[in-house]
Amino acid sequence: QVQLVESGGGLVQAGGSLRLSCAASGRTFSIYTMGWFRQAPGKEREFVARISSSSGSTYYADSVKGRFTISRDNAKNTVLLQMNSLTHASTAVYYCLAQTTRDYWGQGTQVAVST
Repeated sequence: QVQLVESGGGLVQAGGSLRLSCAASGRTFSIYTMGWFRQAPGKEREFVARISSSSGSTYYADSVKGRFTISRDNAKNTVLLQMNSLTHASTAVYYCLAQTTRDYWGQGTQVAVST
C-alpha cells in the first residue's frame, strides 16, 4: 500500500505561482512513477506531468510545458509541482498519482486562479 498526501493548493491571481507537494508513505520503494493530474469543474481528469523514480526523466502535458516543473526528493519520498504563470484555465483540483503494480491517488488539493 502507498499513501499520498498533497498540499500547497490555494487561491492565486493570474500570472502568479504555486508549488504543490505530494508526500508518499508506505511501500514507497515499489513506486516507479509519480505524477500530477487535475480535474476542472465539469471536465474529466487530465494528465499534467510525471517523473520517473529511477531516472528522473520528466514528461509534461503540452498545456503546461514551460510553465510547470515537476521534481522529486527521493530521500523524503516527495514530489513537487512548481506552477508558474498560472492562468484561470489552471483552476482545478490537482491529484497526485503514484504508480506501482497499481495506481494510488491522493485526496486532491484545490488550486483556484482569479482573473
